[in-house]
Order: sequence, then C-alpha cells, then structure tokens
Amino acid sequence: QFPFGRRLPCDIYWHGVSFHDNDIFSGQVNKFPGMTEMVRKITLSRAVRTMQDLFPLEYNFYPRSWILPEEFPLFVDEVRVMKDSDPSWKPTFIVKPDGGCQGDGIYLIKDPSDIRLTGNIQSRPAVVQEYICKPLLVDKLKFDIRLYVLLKSLEPLEIYIAKDGLSRFCTEPYQEPTLKNLHQVFMHLTNYSLNIHSGNFIHSDNANTGSKRTFSSILCRLSSRGADVKKLWSDIISLVIKTIIALTPELKVYYQSDIPAGKPGPTCFQILGFDILLMKNLKPMLLEVNANPSMRIEHEQELSPGVFENVPSPVDEEVKVAVIRDTLRLVDPQKKKRKDIHLSCHTNLLIFPAQFQSLCAPDQPAGYCHQEGALPFGCQTLDLVSEAKEEVLEAGQEQDGGRGPEPGLPSLCLKQVFPKYAKQFSHLRLVDRVAALFIRFLGVKGTTKLGPTGFRTFIRNCKLSNSNFSMAAVDILYIDITRRWNSMGMEHRESGMCLQAFVEAFFCLAQKKYKSLPLHEQVASLIEFCEDHLAALDEKRV
Repeated sequence: QFPFGRRLPCDIYWHGVSFHDNDIFSGQVNKFPGMTEMVRKITLSRAVRTMQDLFPLEYNFYPRSWILPEEFPLFVDEVRVMKDSDPSWKPTFIVKPDGGCQGDGIYLIKDPSDIRLTGNIQSRPAVVQEYICKPLLVDKLKFDIRLYVLLKSLEPLEIYIAKDGLSRFCTEPYQEPTLKNLHQVFMHLTNYSLNIHSGNFIHSDNANTGSKRTFSSILCRLSSRGADVKKLWSDIISLVIKTIIALTPELKVYYQSDIPAGKPGPTCFQILGFDILLMKNLKPMLLEVNANPSMRIEHEQELSPGVFENVPSPVDEEVKVAVIRDTLRLVDPQKKKRKDIHLSCHTNLLIFPAQFQSLCAPDQPAGYCHQEGALPFGCQTLDLVSEAKEEVLEAGQEQDGGRGPEPGLPSLCLKQVFPKYAKQFSHLRLVDRVAALFIRFLGVKGTTKLGPTGFRTFIRNCKLSNSNFSMAAVDILYIDITRRWNSMGMEHRESGMCLQAFVEAFFCLAQKKYKSLPLHEQVASLIEFCEDHLAALDEKRV
C-alpha cells in the first residue's frame, strides 16, 4: 500500500483524475496531459467545429453547437435566420455547463430567450446544442451508449475500442419535447447519476433488461428486427476515430509541454468514455467524451432511511472488468522483454487512491502496488464495414470461455481500430500537421503558446510574406487573433498565441493564398508549401 506515493519507480502508474496527480519520470501513466481540458464541452466543441469547417460531411455526427456567453448573439441571429427561412422548424436546444458532469446544470429550451443568462453564466460558461428530438427508442425509452476507448499511444496514434459497452436508459417513456415536458429530466436525460434517483429505475442482474444493459444486448435486439448492425458498428468506429483525430493536435501540444522531446519522462495511455446517442435511423451522434469514466462495478442500495450498502452490478462488472484487464494486457511493459529473453519477471502497478475503490477485491484498499507474475499479453486491410461484421458477432455473443494465445485468459475485448483503418482516415489529419508546425516554432520547451517572434519566424522560414502581405500585416494578424482568443475568458497560464488561434491564422493565410479552392484543399496546399520550404531549409542547414 502506498497511499502517499512511492519513491521507487514502477512500470505502470494509475492516476485517479489527471496526469498531474503525481510527479512521474518513467514508466507508463494512465492519463495524458491535457486530456481533462480537451474533453470539456467547450474545448471538444471547438475542436470538432474546426474539423466540421474542413470536412462538414465527415463530421456531421456532432450536433450544431454554440459557446456561451461569447456566441450568444450569434446563436440568437442564426436561430432567427433559420426560423425565417423555414417557419415549420420548431427546434429544441439543450444547454450544458462546460465543467458539468453527471447531468449537473443541464436543461432544455425552445427559444434562445429562455437561456438563463442571469446569475453565473459569465463565471460558468456553457455549450448550447440542437437537441436530438428523434432518438431510437427501446421499450419506449430513450437511452444512450457508453463505449470504452483505449488511446494507447498518441505518436504513433493507436486506438482500441471495447467490443461491448453499456446502454443507459431513461426511466420515463419518451415524448418529443414540448413546453409542458421540457423539465422532465427522467424522460430526456440519460445520465445514470440522475435516473438512479427515479422511482422507476430498475436494477437488474440480466444484461438484457433493466435501466442499465449491455450494448451487445441492444445490438442483438436490433439485429433480430432486421437492422443493419454491421453498418451501425462501422459508423461508431468511424465516429470514435474522427473524434480522436480532432483531439490529437492540441493533445500533442500539451504532451510536448509536459514531456519535452529528448528528456526522460513517462509514456501515456488512457481509457476514455464515449457517450453516443442513436437516432431513429440508427445514425450515431456524439454526446460527449469523458476523460475519467466511472469504473464502479457496484451500486448503492438503501436498506433503511439513510442506511446504504454497496451491491454488485453484474452488467457493470461484465463490461468494465474486461476493459481494465485488457488495457493492462495491452500496455504490459514486460511483454517485449518476455518475448525477447523468455525470463520470468515482474510488473509493478502503482494505483493512487482516488475513485478506484470498486476495482479492488473486497479485502484490498484502493491504493496499492501490485507485484506478482507479469500480466500475460495477447492480442490486421479489409474495409471498415466488412470487418465490422466480426466485431458485431463477437459483441453480440456471450464469451464461450475460448482461449486466446494466453492460457487461462479470454480473448481480448479491446479491438484495434487505428492504425488498422488508418488509410481511410489519413486525409483528415490536416490539423495534426498544422500543430506540428506550431510546435516547431514554439522555441522554448515546455510552453504551449507561440510568441510574436516565433510567429514571425514561421512566416519568414515558410516564405509566406510578400508585397501583398508585409511583415507589418503579419504582426497585425498575430495581435488581432491572439487578443481575441485571450479575451474569451478561458484560463491562461501564459501570454501568446494558443494552438486554436494559430490554426485560425493558418486558415486565414491559406484562404489568402489559394482563393479558388475549397477550405480543406486550401489548408492542405499551404501545409505542403510550408513543409517543402522547411525541408529545404533543414537540408541547407545540414
């Protein structure tokens, strides 16, 4: 037990909340620096919006969003224009506080004037989105899907998706939103932490019934109705990969800030919780991404007023234990060593006290260092849809006790989807290449902001200034964009141009230089132009 940390190095560190829970200089950490910030509702919306600007059809799985308070006038204007152009459009919107979780502070509105701008909206910013009014229903109830995704590596990008997840149900029969039912949270909000308090919530030991079920049970039910679950699974895989591609540019900026290249430091991996809603036509829509998905495998039961006990939840246990077990198998630091030298060795796993109590055996505390026989390891181009058939079949079947390469362990529940399907998504990684340019010109290691000198050096080295775009114009562009981003009320530890501001400036430069092309071609052309000039410069220096 190491409730206050441990001086000797370990192979794997399991932090409860973020990368910065403890100072780690080696091994592997189960959190990426910056991930908690990146999946906040505003940051995620901005990252996806950037990709929607470049590839609108590829990123149509995320509802139209506005950021409050700064985009409130824009929200009002756009809704008015849309209503004027289509008088039959009767929208509903959902307001989500930026830092909220477990359904806290979420509410529905029919008109922008209904937003609660008084009080703490300035100190507690939010995202307002179009509400999905026609979700898929099961037993007349709305539900969402929690899928577990392992980001095993950022560079190179490596993504795994669990073959099964959780389906979390509302507890009142769904009706499309009206002014009368807007406030009925048990009808409209799928959050487990809200519905658990409903008198209609059903705890069940059966994966096919109750208010929390396995996703595989839903797939089986859809399949029996003749639904194309193979395509559904393919669409979900695509949604996950595209979302992570939207997040990786800024994650790389955070990563180089905390773990500068060439200096000793840990490598990272992280389990993410993707919350997905299925529309009536089986189109998956991304609701949010959770950096710290709950891994509890029990629920509280009230024995008498004010007296509770923890009761095992077989559905949670079936899904979550497999995710944790196979994550450790995939990141097992001793795998290569065993493969190379066939020696008996040990894996050290250091778990810091946090929200991890439920993963421990009843007689083990939350924070412990695990030392025993090394965790065995076991674990690719067909197109996405055809391979999805295998995923669906496996997800929809009970584990039959079949053994993989590791005696005594079931086959992996985590399936690699990237780089397995990298070819289908490589064209989307434009902002990754823009981020690489940004990082190159940061100058000082450990910073996340680009100063005016660094921006001028970028312009000069890439030969982007000319008679129509002077260095004075460069300075004005830098000042205008940086000032606007720094005035958005976000937390800033340092002055300068953040990555999002640099991306905006880069898009602006691309539109100036390649006027007749669509935006994604403009950006791709400018990236190649810059990369070619920098490669020639590097060659000259060598």
